[in-house]
Amino acid sequence: MTTYPVGTMMPSEAELCAEFGVARNTVRRALALLEAEGLILAIPAKGRLVLGGDKTGDEPYLYQTVARELREQIQRGDLAPGSTVPSEAQLRRSHGVSRSTVRQALAVLEREGLIVAEHGRGRFVRR
Repeated sequence: MTTYPVGTMMPSEAELCAEFGVARNTVRRALALLEAEGLILAIPAKGRLVLGGDKTGDEPYLYQTVARELREQIQRGDLAPGSTVPSEAQLRRSHGVSRSTVRQALAVLEREGLIVAEHGRGRFVRR
């Protein structure tokens, strides 16, 4: 298995397809997971940069950090019961993470019963 040094650019999707003998869709899904976990960073018009992979076991994943910060805002009352949770796009920008990471964080808060999703309206802090 090939490893890519921290600070280098990943090969193109086509090169990864050839290297691993898989379809482009498979490569894209794998790259999305790596980005969601903070192991690579997509740079528009440049490619994907390999980030440090030296996470320790007790260091949270990015989605856990986003969920924790939102949970703290709810507990402090910054996000009051019945108020709208910031949109996925707002959370992506404010935390510098992927849509997948934001959705994982929101799913955690929904499972915990802190927020509720209303189709077509958004997510709200549970009353």
